[in-house]
Amino acid sequence: MSALHLVPEAPRPEPARPLQALARVSFGPVPLDFDRLVAELPAVQSGLALAGGADLELRLACTGPEELRAVSAALLRAGAAHVHVDLVLRALVPARPTLRPVP
Repeated sequence: MSALHLVPEAPRPEPARPLQALARVSFGPVPLDFDRLVAELPAVQSGLALAGGADLELRLACTGPEELRAVSAALLRAGAAHVHVDLVLRALVPARPTLRPVP
C-alpha cells in the first residue's frame, strides 16, 4: 500500500501586463475612491492626487489594449468626468555618475 501525499496547489501566476499607460482623470461631481479603484481594477498600479488640469493620475499596467479600454470605460462609469490616457513608450532612468579617482 502506498502513502498518499497532499501537495499544495501552486499559486496561479498573474497575467503579464506589458502595456503601460498613464491615465489622467478629472472628477465628476463626486471624487473617485482610489482604494476602491485599486481593489476593482488590477491594472491600477499607483496613483497621484493632482491640482491643476486633472485630479488624479493613475499608473496602469494592462494585459493589452482591450483591458486598457475596459479600465478607461470603468473609470467613466465610476464617475470620472474625463479620462485621458497616454501610452508609456519607455521608462527614462538617470545614468549613474561615473566615479573617477581624484588625482
